[in-house]
Amino acid sequence: MRHVHEVIDVAPVRELRRRLHACAELGYEVHQTAQVVCEALESWGVEVTRGIGKTGLVGTLAGRPGTTAIGLRADMDALPIHEANTFAHRSRNDGVMHACGHDGHMAMLLGAARYLAAHRDEFSGTVHFIFQPAEEGGAGARAMIEDGLFERFPVDAVFGVHNWPGLPQGSIALRPGGLMASSNLFKVQVQGTECHAAMPHNGADALLAASQIALSLQTIVSRRLRPIDSAVLSVTQIHSGNADGIVPGSAWLSGAVRTFDRAVTDAIEKRIDEVARTAAATFGCTAQSSFFRSYPPTVNDAFEADYAAQVATQVVGADNVIVNCEPTMASEDFSFMLQARPGCYAFIGNGAADQSIDGRAAGPCELHNASYEFNDELIPVGVRYFVRLARSFGERAKRKSA
Repeated sequence: MRHVHEVIDVAPVRELRRRLHACAELGYEVHQTAQVVCEALESWGVEVTRGIGKTGLVGTLAGRPGTTAIGLRADMDALPIHEANTFAHRSRNDGVMHACGHDGHMAMLLGAARYLAAHRDEFSGTVHFIFQPAEEGGAGARAMIEDGLFERFPVDAVFGVHNWPGLPQGSIALRPGGLMASSNLFKVQVQGTECHAAMPHNGADALLAASQIALSLQTIVSRRLRPIDSAVLSVTQIHSGNADGIVPGSAWLSGAVRTFDRAVTDAIEKRIDEVARTAAATFGCTAQSSFFRSYPPTVNDAFEADYAAQVATQVVGADNVIVNCEPTMASEDFSFMLQARPGCYAFIGNGAADQSIDGRAAGPCELHNASYEFNDELIPVGVRYFVRLARSFGERAKRKSA
């Protein structure tokens, strides 16, 4: 890899980040956000294609002649959270907030595009800057892929990052294989017979059955899976009844399942249905379950993870790179991109959760929290990481084919 010291002008990128934070938008409705991104890219001479996967966009930049192409991805959408912070760049859209740092992810990728556009002689081949909508539950990555993302913009590998509170500021963490879990939802509908609360023997108590189902579902992970299979099953809602004097005749409960393995997910889906039907029958009720697969696990390619670790070491030093970090049960729809192309997803440490930022509300600086704020000190780290991935990608391809 060529060792060239990147001079990163952080100020304009930081201002872009704060502008993006202020115009936070949800899901696929990231029109203003995409416009800000598009205008910035085009001002630097990057060719932009819009409307991929509804509101996604790709910036394309060619360097020295070469046959390789790399994809670098950032997510654009915010969350339906009312921001508690009071700084000048707080969200202008009530009830919508960049509480997961996607504004920072965009800023880091924009900073890399800005640098590479001004230094095209430092890399060979093509870089595609992928800006994706609807990561937060909308499967925007899948929508872009289904809209021909990788056919229209072929890449040899794709890379992305996520800021991570709790990891030391500026550190980079990754691992080959499963990094983040799949995201799945389930719902169980229970049907019994309504009756007077003073005469429960005349009915079939759907609420009691639902309560037993909720308890019994907890035995799936502890008693029906192998101890070495990682999985989480959480019941998060139970709804039933509308009067104190009536035993309810219907109820429903729902929750979430996280795993790293499709076979484990299949087994849990099957067990949920078995447990629900059996437990409901005990109380004279019936149960019907539904299972919804949202995001697959985020699985890094071993070769690309090793390459990313080498790049990360150049950026932050070996002591600040965690090459076999602990996986997390959180999920990411970058998983769809890794199913379509080899690549690597990494975490960049956002610093301690109690970091002091002027205008930040009291409360934890954690993801999906009303008092969260992206740490701008990460911008040069992310920019250099993306830049060096792109700049050395041609050499990596030679090693892979050797």
